[in-house]
Amino acid sequence: MIIDIHTHTFPDAIAARAVDKLKHNSHTEPVLDGAALSLSASAKAAGVDLAVIQPVATSPAQVRDINDGAIETNRSSYVTRLASFGCMHPAFDAPEQECARLAEAGVKGIKLHPVYQLTDMDDPSYVRVLRAAADCGLLVLIHAGIDVGFLDRTYSDVGKIALALDAVPDGRYILAHMGGWRQWDEAQALFAGRENVWIDTSFSLGDMTPLGDGFYETHSLSRLSQGRFLQMAEAFGAEKLLFGTDSPWEDQAAEIAKIRALPLEENEKTAILGGNAKALLGL
Repeated sequence: MIIDIHTHTFPDAIAARAVDKLKHNSHTEPVLDGAALSLSASAKAAGVDLAVIQPVATSPAQVRDINDGAIETNRSSYVTRLASFGCMHPAFDAPEQECARLAEAGVKGIKLHPVYQLTDMDDPSYVRVLRAAADCGLLVLIHAGIDVGFLDRTYSDVGKIALALDAVPDGRYILAHMGGWRQWDEAQALFAGRENVWIDTSFSLGDMTPLGDGFYETHSLSRLSQGRFLQMAEAFGAEKLLFGTDSPWEDQAAEIAKIRALPLEENEKTAILGGNAKALLGL
């Protein structure tokens, strides 16, 4: 079973506009158009059994509507190959009740993105959200490290994430982008060996695809080399890695091929591509 734990879609009415804005912010070229139908087709073509959407609320007013959509998405997962986490915003006034609603509906977790929510991850409002999620048995997937679209924003600095996780030690956490995008050394030092922390592989292995606007003539395109990726896999343990693509920003089939090309044991590659996520999601 192959599970892509980290994908994104947008409502059809705004998908094209949203992806266009994000690609110019990030100076990178998307692979898909951000529509759910496109992700579903991509998953089927790549042999992905389940693509998990990670929605982001950029204001507290969006939370309930986005979560309604997540619940609806999960009703047709066996047909579409799409599932969805819920979302939460640090300024939302009732995280305890909303997390309970999501858990009762069978949603497996929530996504937090401090960079887009303009709040430091160690802020008490996020600690409250983590506490609510832990009490309801929800996983929390956190954008970790720098964001490609906002290289100067430090809201998701791995040190701040560590403080938040320390405040709620009984939660279960997935740290995106191999634990902290472009903060990989710090992420390994802070999170490797933590029993309640998993990391996803999204947008971390190999080079990015530049937009062609000249931005990356002066900014590095390098991400993790295969060698450094393998060092992190050894440090965390292959059982702690979850396959993710950050679709629409990476091609699912190509990212699967990258994992399969790694000089790891076959059982380790199978675990990374889906076995670990299957167990974590309780499927």
